[in-house]
Amino acid sequence: MKFSLSVRVAESPKRKDIAVTPLGDLARMAKDAHFDGLSMRASIVSIDSPRKKVTEIRQTLDDFGLQTSMVTGDLPLAINNSFATDAIRNISPYLDLATQLGATLVRIMIHDAADIPDVQRASDIAKERGIKLCQQIHWGSLFETTDSALEVVSAVKRENFGVTYEPANLLACGETPTAEGLRRLSPHLFNFYFQNIRLDPDSPVSFKTRRNGLVGVQFLPISDPNGINMAPLAETLNEISYQGWFTIHQPLLKNQAVQDVILQSTEFISKYFK
Repeated sequence: MKFSLSVRVAESPKRKDIAVTPLGDLARMAKDAHFDGLSMRASIVSIDSPRKKVTEIRQTLDDFGLQTSMVTGDLPLAINNSFATDAIRNISPYLDLATQLGATLVRIMIHDAADIPDVQRASDIAKERGIKLCQQIHWGSLFETTDSALEVVSAVKRENFGVTYEPANLLACGETPTAEGLRRLSPHLFNFYFQNIRLDPDSPVSFKTRRNGLVGVQFLPISDPNGINMAPLAETLNEISYQGWFTIHQPLLKNQAVQDVILQSTEFISKYFK
């Protein structure tokens, strides 16, 4: 298993397009905390970034011995708006960015059954370049539940199309994350994302789910026991000898420092994985 840190931890709490920590500082902290890679988002680099900037970012990662675990190539993918599915209809720029960063995973978004032929075409193009496409368990998509994710994977029928398992989104969409559910998805598991939340109907933060409408959630420190129970999920990953990426996807909470979150994340990982 390889461990990755999402650059989300360096983003402004209110803006997913702005990084509050320079990449060099973030890469140094991630390396010092024994992460193997960074999951890249548009706050750091996107399909619209000048090639020179992408080259500089790749050099920074190489200097610290870090890989790019996955590429989220534009802001719509990160915020999941109506433009999030554009990537599957024009996948080449996202594959180009992944190639430049040395990544083999590219995040996409599927909203409707009508998107499936586009995913198939995008997957075929990606396969020619040795790249896999990942759909995250995510509110407002066709991957809100274990069953729906499996249905889409079955419909797409491409070996290089798979799942980023994300228990927080699964919980918000009305399904308790379980070892059984993770095991069912394991043949198609390309990435595992973790952020800690609890359901909170009074929270000002909400996820716009298809199944349950707006669902209030509260982001929690990564080890808060009032959130998601990671133990059975970690046990399952160990049982299946999962060899993909495990990515910490924590946001920066109020009064938290980026370095503190990274260190807490390392401690969290060490509880479950040797």
